[in-house]
Amino acid sequence: MQFAPPTSLSTDCNRRTAQVVVLDKDHPGFRDAEYRRRRNSIAQVAVDYVGGPVPEVEYSSEEQGVWREVWRMLDPLHCEHACRDYLAISEEFAIDKTRIPQLHELNAQLAATTGFEMQPVAGLINGRTFLCTLGEGVFLSTQYIRHYSAPLYTPEPDVIHELVGHAATLTHPAIAELSVVMGRAARRADDEELMALERVYWYTLEYGVVREAGALKAIGAGILSSAGELRRFERGPLREWDLEAMANTPYDPTNYQPHYYVAPSFDRLILDVGAWARGIGAR
Repeated sequence: MQFAPPTSLSTDCNRRTAQVVVLDKDHPGFRDAEYRRRRNSIAQVAVDYVGGPVPEVEYSSEEQGVWREVWRMLDPLHCEHACRDYLAISEEFAIDKTRIPQLHELNAQLAATTGFEMQPVAGLINGRTFLCTLGEGVFLSTQYIRHYSAPLYTPEPDVIHELVGHAATLTHPAIAELSVVMGRAARRADDEELMALERVYWYTLEYGVVREAGALKAIGAGILSSAGELRRFERGPLREWDLEAMANTPYDPTNYQPHYYVAPSFDRLILDVGAWARGIGAR
């Protein structure tokens, strides 16, 4: 999940209303009225959701085709560029690559590992709400899929980003715990601290890169779910591991990332970000 623009921040952790997204004229689906109608109908599932098992979305053959095409591109790129922790949990998680899984199916697998749960949300949501919900062991997930004409990247979170990038990682005990820690930190944070927390989340769990046996490997969900991002992140620009620098560096969620922060290792990313987040509200 990506966040709504910073100006939408709220101090209410329980507010789950998604932001209405007006597609930019450069968005692949901007001129496709059927795509926009379809996306709204899928978002309605989240609007109507009041708890319990997540209702199924009946995806079209075209949408299923986008899912399969993206996986066709991602599989070899993951083998080459994903960090070993992601590859290990992905093999165990064994997400279906032939059809779009339903959230309630994935929730059964998550419950058996870390206890996390994915719940539907209609679109972009403010950062405080998203992060606070993580503190409850809940990941808010969109369910619509990117436009068929641009499978390499989406300028906003879609079901591919959520399921390929985030679902498997939430079965990793360390990532699940870190997500909860950051979520609980959001409850203690004032607006300035929250912005810092958003940015650190962005540069680590969304677009994190780690060193592994001297090579650069991806761990962030935004990279792992984007064939385009996987093909380019090693070329950088790369920045040294510095949480305070991340906390003070704005990001752009609508395009490929202009730079990446590189952790010395996966374990260092988990330990350093966890320690930093636990200090929020206590500084």
